[in-house]
Amino acid sequence: MLIKLINPNTTSAMTELMGDTARTVAAAGSDIVLATSRSGAASIEGHYDEALSILGVIDEIARGKPADAYIIGCFGDPGLLAAREITASPVLGVAESAMHAATFVATSFSIITTLERTRIISERLVRSYGMQNHCRSVRATDVPVLELERSSSTADAAILAECEKALIEDRAQAIVLGCAGMSNLVERLQHRLGVPVIDGVAAAVKFAEGIVGMGLRTSKVGDLAYPLPKAYAGKLAEYAPASLKLRNNDEPSALATAIGS
Repeated sequence: MLIKLINPNTTSAMTELMGDTARTVAAAGSDIVLATSRSGAASIEGHYDEALSILGVIDEIARGKPADAYIIGCFGDPGLLAAREITASPVLGVAESAMHAATFVATSFSIITTLERTRIISERLVRSYGMQNHCRSVRATDVPVLELERSSSTADAAILAECEKALIEDRAQAIVLGCAGMSNLVERLQHRLGVPVIDGVAAAVKFAEGIVGMGLRTSKVGDLAYPLPKAYAGKLAEYAPASLKLRNNDEPSALATAIGS
């Protein structure tokens, strides 16, 4: 099984960190291929960063060897639905995966994220994924994403402090780490806190293995059908559906095409 883990930002060190996590939890038959976006921001910390990162995600799905599943390695899940349109292989976001995983082991969780502005984005995802009844709070540490990469950083202490507040003040029963760059903290935090700590990278890998193992693929009926053919202008001309190499691994059935039209 080939799983492609895409880092939507351009920081390769973060890609490698996520890759270490993914390979640690992957089953023996799973091959994790890493990809760092070749366009976009060094870190994704706002709506603008996120919007511009989507083309990098599309590029990584449209080129190279088709994967059995794709994972978007950013807690904002940038371009998740657009990515699902261009391939029949399952595409998983780490935020969606982490929140679902948390509901399997606890009836409530709190999300610990980086900046205040990303807290607001995470709250939007909570509503979008229907997790309002499970998520007690989203807490910001005011730690920039790239600060997680620095060995001299005090990020770990700030994250732990917010986790402890979540358990006491929110009465959360589990912690969801709200940044893929935090994936290496799970073991230490779980030992210290004594509650489930969920990283979206690990959760997405295991869900991807399960979904592929069940023989499930992305529905091509309705809004996740392949993009409609039309002209694109200017800098985005190369992203016109007719130009884009859609990764379907098999042709959509005539029935699915007719229903989706």
